[in-house]
Parts: sequence; C-alpha cells; structure tokens
Amino acid sequence: MGNTVRELADRTPAGRDRYVDLLRVASLGTVVAGHWLMAAVFADGQVGNLLAVLPELQILTWALQVMPVFFFVGGFSHALSYRSLSRRHDAVYSVFVRARLQRLLRPTMVFVLVWGVAALALGGRDGLAGVALRLVAQPLWFIGIYLAMVAFTPLLLKLHERWGWAAFGALALAAAGVDALRFAAEVPYVEFLNFAFVWLAVHQLGFLRADGRIGRPAVLAAGGLAAAAALVAFGPYPLSMVGMPGEKVSNMAPPTLALLAHGMWLVGAVELLRAPGARLVARPRVWRGVVAANGVAMTAFLWHLTAMLGVYGAMLALDLPLPAPASAAWWAQVPLRFAAAAALTALCVAAFRAFERPAGSRPAASPGRFAGPAAALGVTLSLLGVLGLSMVGFGGLLEGRTAVLIAVRISAPAAVVMALAGWLLVETAGRASRARAV
Repeated sequence: MGNTVRELADRTPAGRDRYVDLLRVASLGTVVAGHWLMAAVFADGQVGNLLAVLPELQILTWALQVMPVFFFVGGFSHALSYRSLSRRHDAVYSVFVRARLQRLLRPTMVFVLVWGVAALALGGRDGLAGVALRLVAQPLWFIGIYLAMVAFTPLLLKLHERWGWAAFGALALAAAGVDALRFAAEVPYVEFLNFAFVWLAVHQLGFLRADGRIGRPAVLAAGGLAAAAALVAFGPYPLSMVGMPGEKVSNMAPPTLALLAHGMWLVGAVELLRAPGARLVARPRVWRGVVAANGVAMTAFLWHLTAMLGVYGAMLALDLPLPAPASAAWWAQVPLRFAAAAALTALCVAAFRAFERPAGSRPAASPGRFAGPAAALGVTLSLLGVLGLSMVGFGGLLEGRTAVLIAVRISAPAAVVMALAGWLLVETAGRASRARAV
C-alpha cells in the first residue's frame, strides 16, 4: 500500500489542484468526527444527540457542518471530468456517469448487502442493535444527493457556461421560493424540492470555481454568514445546521435557504484559505497522506457509524462504565472512544477497500443505442433507492416500515431493489458506451 501511494503521489500531474483533494478528505473527516462526537449512547442502549443534551453547542455546527464543502468540491471535479470526456468520447453521458459513480456505488452496494444480510439475521431487536439497524443507513442520504449532482451535471454545466453566476442565482431563488411556499403558504411536500435546489446551487459554486470565477471569496463568506444569521434570527429556521431529534423544522432534511447561506459562507471561507492550503499539500509527506486517504474515503465514510456503534456495543457487553452524555467522565472518555472507533473503521476499510478501486471494463458486443437513457434511469433508481433506505433503515427489511420520499411511500425492500437495479444499469450502460468510444 505504501509503495502504491508513493507511486501515485509521485505521478501527480503538475497542474492538478491538490487543494481540492485536501478539501475532499478534510470535509469527510470532519463529518466522521462530528458523528462520533454527537452520538450520545445511554446505558439502556438508546442513542441521543449531544447537541440536544447541550443545546449551547449547536452554534459549533456553523463551522463543523462541512458537507457543503464536499458538494462544492464535487462540482469542481465534475466540471473538469465532463469536459475532458466530451473532448474524447461521443457517448459521453453514460461514460461520465459510470466513471464518476463507480467508486461511489460499488462500495455502497456492498455496504447495503452486508447490512441487509445482518438485518435479516438479527431479526427485530431492541436496544443498541435495533438502533444500529436504523442509524447506520442514515448517512446514505449523502450518496443519494451526490448521485443527483452527477446526473444533472451536463445540463447544469451548460447553464453555467451560458449564464455563470446567474445560473447559481436562479437555483438560490428557487430555494427561496420553495421555503416561501413551505412556511408562508404551507404547501405540502414542496419542501422536498430543496433537496435539489439547495444542494445543486452549492454544486454550481464548484463550476464557478473550476472557471476561476469566485473572485471575491471574502464577499461570498461574509454575505453567506450574514444571510444565515439573519434567516435564523428572524425566520423560522433553527440554529443547528444539522438535524436534531424531534425538531419541527430541520435545516438539513429537507435543506433550507439557511443551509444554502451556510454553504456560501463555508465556500468563501475555504477559498480564503486556498493559498496556505495549497502550500501545505505541496509537501510530499502531506500529499501522500491525502492520496492515501482519498483512496479509501468512501469506504471509511460508509462504515464509520458501524464502527462507532460497535465500540458502544462492546462497552455495554463488557459492562464497562458508560457515563452520562456531556458529563465530565463522558468527555474524558472521548479520546479513547475516538481511538477505538478509528481502529474499527480501519478494520472495515481493510476488509472492504477493494470495492472502492475502479473496476475494469470488458468490451461490449454492441455499443447500445439507449446507453444514455439507461444510465439516466440507473442513476435515478439508485438515487431513490439509497435515499429511501436512509429514511427507512435496515430494520425496515423485516418490520414493514415505510417512509415518505418525495410524496411517495417507500419500503426498505423496495429501496434495496431500486438501488441494486440502478447500479447494474449504470455499470452496463457505461461499459457499452465506453466500448464504442474507445
């Protein structure tokens, strides 16, 4: 592994924007650490949220809710990738979708299958096991949103190339309109549209960055921070930029205009740090670490909650002290719990990392006339499947529980079938088009 990482690092093109890779790793790492810290497990095996126990800590989410940075980086990478493929291939859409999603969907489908089998084996459980069957699926919402970003990249990139900042502005206005219909007119289900408008607007900022058009990051940061503060102070939006148990309104699910303003502030902030960040990642040792982390980042993200709950499960099974969340003894345990969760995550990475490596393509007998539509259908099915599973959880495989996804009720078995079918469509459509294009 070390030699491979060194070789990859040494072969890095001189023109590669290494700071973007650093942001990708740092944002996912921050999310993982945040999840580990926020989980408040009680002696009876129930899981709460540290931010609910200590509401005064919710202001920290204005710095630590960094998922917008990951989606911003995604926009930057998708713009470069799509343009590069457009210059070399005719059937670009299906090739682009497969190329961008291969390292995302393969480890995700393995995660779904492993936990699906575990859910069927465990059956209905109470306590921490039952909570785990629901909780470990929640981060899959991120996969679903990222799938949507890939699917809409060609269209939104064209709008960006024609309208620039106005394309971002249109998405932001659409997000504001959705919130107005939601809170002022109380239109049912309209809030789900902001899963698209808010996150695609952040993604659009990545396009602007790819073209060097974020010229005044300080203005973006200050404007976003001021807008977020005003919306929270005078609007119906909560302080926390992550979801809270039992809250009537969440800034995350569905996302709100306040979260978009928060994303603008974060994008401006990381752009202000671009020069020192680039100098840091230019150091060979640091760059090798970034390369190594990027190679397993998705696998680590998928399994980090499994590892954390495994640590708490072991503590309960061994009857080790489990202090009350937010107590002095609880805080003293944090470094030990983090170290144990990191070790278990590393074991999961060692077991499943091979699925994050891009798979080879076997030439197809025919290019397939409908490769593009098949890829679009595949990514749509995968998107709906993983989003549905994130809402229902693996426990729903046996319980028959359903959840409302974009005004439609979906069950866990249906979500798994859609996710798997979509993945297979993406793989086969991209492979056939690639055979024709090469």
